[in-house]
Amino acid sequence: MICCEAMAAVNITSDILHRQIKEKGMLRFQRHYHVTDPFIKRLGLEAELQGHTGCVNCLEWNEKGDLLASGSDDQHAIVWDPFHHKKLITMHTGHSANIFSVKFLPHSGDRILITGAADSKVHVHDLTVKETIHMFADHTNRVKRIATAPMWPNTFWSAAEDGIIRQYDLRESSKRSEVLIDLTEYCGQLVEAKCLAVNPQDNNYLAVGANGPFVRLYDIRMIHNHRKSLSPGTSAGVHTFCDREKPIPDGAVQYYVAGHLPVKLHDYNNRLRVLVATYVTFSPDGTELLVNMGGEQVYLFDLTFKQRPYTFLLPKKCHSSGEVQNGKTSTNGVSNGIHLQSSKFRLVEGKRSNSVQGELPPHLEKIKQQANDAFARQQWTQAIQLYSRGIQEISKNAMLYGNRAAAYMKRKWDGDHYDALRDCLKAILLNPAHLKAHFRLARCLFELKYVSEALECLDDFKGKFPEQAHSNACDALDKDIKAALFSKTSSSEDKKSGGAIRFRTIGRKDSISEDEAVLRERSYDYKHRYCGHCNTTTDIKEANFFGSKGQYIVSGSDDGSFFIWEKETSNLVRILQGDESIVNCLQPHPSYCFLATSGIDPVVRLWNPRPESEDLNGRVVEDMEGAAQANQRRMNADPLEVMLLNMGYHITGLSNGGPDGSDEDEGSEGQVQCRPS
Repeated sequence: MICCEAMAAVNITSDILHRQIKEKGMLRFQRHYHVTDPFIKRLGLEAELQGHTGCVNCLEWNEKGDLLASGSDDQHAIVWDPFHHKKLITMHTGHSANIFSVKFLPHSGDRILITGAADSKVHVHDLTVKETIHMFADHTNRVKRIATAPMWPNTFWSAAEDGIIRQYDLRESSKRSEVLIDLTEYCGQLVEAKCLAVNPQDNNYLAVGANGPFVRLYDIRMIHNHRKSLSPGTSAGVHTFCDREKPIPDGAVQYYVAGHLPVKLHDYNNRLRVLVATYVTFSPDGTELLVNMGGEQVYLFDLTFKQRPYTFLLPKKCHSSGEVQNGKTSTNGVSNGIHLQSSKFRLVEGKRSNSVQGELPPHLEKIKQQANDAFARQQWTQAIQLYSRGIQEISKNAMLYGNRAAAYMKRKWDGDHYDALRDCLKAILLNPAHLKAHFRLARCLFELKYVSEALECLDDFKGKFPEQAHSNACDALDKDIKAALFSKTSSSEDKKSGGAIRFRTIGRKDSISEDEAVLRERSYDYKHRYCGHCNTTTDIKEANFFGSKGQYIVSGSDDGSFFIWEKETSNLVRILQGDESIVNCLQPHPSYCFLATSGIDPVVRLWNPRPESEDLNGRVVEDMEGAAQANQRRMNADPLEVMLLNMGYHITGLSNGGPDGSDEDEGSEGQVQCRPS
């Protein structure tokens, strides 16, 4: 058997030969290998670009990657030569407040730069003459993001905290913007649009993030065609873009959400914890959507294989996997782990399949044993990462899913019990006789506050495994569930923990429409979740794909670091200290292993693979598990403690160190100016 490293060497050698034979091979070679694991391990600080006098809130590469633009609290935009570490252009943008977004207009020869700011305005600049040539003042609250599309070089969009997505066309004589999407019509006056992105492979699709856990994906063509059909006699110069009766046609928008978040929203609100999408972006091939969820984790949604959230599929009586066909259950063509046609919560009867329960290959058996050893040492994150490594190589092994679920349940980070529930259902689908997965499923339902469903699941577990019906673990869970049921005193509480999820709120100003409730209940779930960073202090924190195929995920953090994960395993592979306080922006170069970052410090930092002779320890966070654990505590800390931490105070009892309790250096200076509104 050829090892993975040997196979990789063979593939690289083949590509080198191909490069020598064909000119096209050079481009293929460069793009395929410009971000690799050895490069990630050698990633270090190359330079700090000095020029701004305030927080650097946004970064943008041009298409060629030979220019880098930045925008700051100092209301200036700077265009840099990143390879020579030089300022090429510095200009005051005309804004009177913090700049939050900066974009090059495609196909303008890098001549046109667009900025959006906290003064509610969007400005268009001609860099050749260093002048602002258009000023748009149609928004009524802070402009947080600008988006452009190569297919439409004269068109761009803006998202602002007035809840509106506006569209601009610089060819029109009126130079006004149009309302493309008005979220307030669906979600009430308190909704705020925070971020948006255009699919790079199909510019007709626009993703929008706002306050709340839901991310929306719009088909711009359907919106345009719908509104043209409503007012066929309207001339192009008259802007009646918004129809009050049905502004968004049916089928023009799809919602995405991490399945546990709507249920946990009440708990987060009670802890004064804000859930807000601070950044959305598409994968290079346009098939995946990445979301940095403020107050929570980073999520990857698969746009081609769509899966309903398991918690959304729970009816009044919770149902588990029913009839199994080809290893999957199906609801309207959407694969999931819960079968809705059963009238009872029936656990699947069946025999253990040799194909999914056979012995693992020797190298995977070794990985599994290492994971089990880490579990025994209570190193939950290490165990999860090792189990994930095994699952990546062999995705149909119930034991690996069941073991990873146990590690998630022990770790108890935000979202862990929902990931454990997903793993339990996968384990049961692969091996219907998986006793521990059945029991853990009941425990996960209880932890996710589906109390009635947890009781029914536990009762069926007792019926299927009578020898376990009076075990200590079973009796303890039964006691916990019945105590929780007894404590419920109002019908509203009963509705919240049992039955289909409803999203209508009580207040008049922030109540959502029936259409919005339906769209939310049709949401699709995530594919991968990335944990370790902290995103609670600013609402502009980015997460991005790194590599021509999006092989890695990068995100900034409130602890001044930025985190790098493998995309497919979701394993954390590297942490680097990128700011004295908070890292907000991470923009990978379009074709090199080159990364630009910024945050509260008034500098732009450039990162690339460093020579092996160079010492990287000054910026590397060695104790990754300890840093991730500290950030998880930080996300769940009292808001006052977090505020004081961001002001540079040390809070006794809130340790930011690793398992040994060592403290992390915050080093924050001054007031953070890009806080959520």
